[in-house]
Order: sequence, then structure tokens, then C-alpha cells
Amino acid sequence: MQFSEHIQQYLPGILFKNRNDNTVLLVETKAEKLDNISRQNSISQLKTYYLNDIKEDIPFGMFVDLEEISIFPLTEDKKTKDSISLKTNDILSIYDPDFSQKRIFNFHLETLVQSWLRDLAYHWNSASPPAYDEIAQIGLLSLMEDEEHTHIIRN
Repeated sequence: MQFSEHIQQYLPGILFKNRNDNTVLLVETKAEKLDNISRQNSISQLKTYYLNDIKEDIPFGMFVDLEEISIFPLTEDKKTKDSISLKTNDILSIYDPDFSQKRIFNFHLETLVQSWLRDLAYHWNSASPPAYDEIAQIGLLSLMEDEEHTHIIRN
């Protein structure tokens, strides 16, 4: 991935790449409970300002806070109907049953998101991971599932 010459560059928390080394999902996490306005501002930043630094077409973005997981298209050929919103606790409590009962730091939140993404790709924990059908409906699952060399990079 190449970044522009801006002095202040955006480095995403997680990049999900396929076997051809193409990034298919850009993920940003915030271990906070955000209100709707703050969440929408963060998503907007991810879609506009930060993407100006990235010189690569990435089909999907994901923003995760302690309340909600938002998945949305980053390319113009995708429609807004390809966006979904999921409850973070419903998804991540499968990988940490105490998720809603304890303080969550960003590193732990990223680790749980990585676990879920790996489960969607490889089914290491479940034949049908949380939100499997929803991820398939928007077209993201086909970019992730059964990718032999799919990997996650944590910056």
C-alpha cells in the first residue's frame, strides 16, 4: 500500500488482504461508546480524509466502536445499500463472553475484530460466524472467504 506525500499520514488499524495482496477491507477501531454524530463523523473521516492518503482501491471499510460495527463501501461502484450496521456486543461476545462486562481497550477490541474476521474467512471457530449472512449479502464475504493467503496486518 502506498501513501501520498502528506506529512500526516493515516495508518489504519487493520488491513484485510486477499491472496493477491489486494486490500479488501480497511478497519478502524475505537474502544469507546460513541454517540451517532461522533460515529458518523469517524466514518466520514475514514471515507474521505484518510482515504486521500491511500493510493489503492479498497472495496469496503469498517468502523468499530463499543456499541456498533459499521461496514460500508469505499468505492464508487458500490451502493449505499451495501452498508450494514451490527451490534458490537452481539458479534464480539462470541470471542470474549465477558465483552460487555469489562473495560475494553483498543488493542483488545482490534484482537476481537481480527478473530471475527478470521472466523469469517476460515471458519476456525464456527461454521456460521456472527453476521455471516449479512456480510455475504453486501459482497464482502466473497472477497474474504477461503482466501488461502488472506492475512491481517496490524499497524
